[in-house]
Amino acid sequence: MEVKVGDHTISQVTRFKYLGSIVQNKGEIEADVSHRIQAGWLKWRRASGVLFDKKVPLKLKGKFYRTTVRPALLYGTKCWAVKSQHETQVSVAEMRMLRWMSGKTRYDRIRNDSIRERVGVAPIVEKLVENKLRWFGHVERRSVDAVVKRVDQMEESQVKKGRGRLRKTIRESIRKDLEVNEFDPNLVYDRTL
Repeated sequence: MEVKVGDHTISQVTRFKYLGSIVQNKGEIEADVSHRIQAGWLKWRRASGVLFDKKVPLKLKGKFYRTTVRPALLYGTKCWAVKSQHETQVSVAEMRMLRWMSGKTRYDRIRNDSIRERVGVAPIVEKLVENKLRWFGHVERRSVDAVVKRVDQMEESQVKKGRGRLRKTIRESIRKDLEVNEFDPNLVYDRTL
């Protein structure tokens, strides 16, 4: 099937960039994860004047990091069906940034938790879960006649029978996050929290 816009023919590709995220034809997120990490490092390099300045207190550097670099790392993560390998990749990138910012290396034998405490930054994996659950709340609270289909209906239509294990879905990922944090799914309707 050929798609044309005016005289221009649109070619078929396996992945493309849409609103800052990489969309892949098989629904995988590996390219988007690596793209987000690259975007985070780009912001990191642009902010290096502040983050490497020894006169700037470490807590202030942490606040600056949370407001400039971390949003670049977390953009679009609310829709990711994250696997543990993706969490590890993002977490490793963040820890490298935090260690570099604090002037410590792995050879200094300082634990990651200690570095995070000094800088005042929570683990990025917790922020991934927080973003995903916030998005889940928005989706669950929307009106019934909304144009957007329910996430689970979309996933059921895209699942193909085949060999091997089924892909991890966003619904499955959210269900696990709710379970781990011992949240009731009905909490999304309580806006006072």
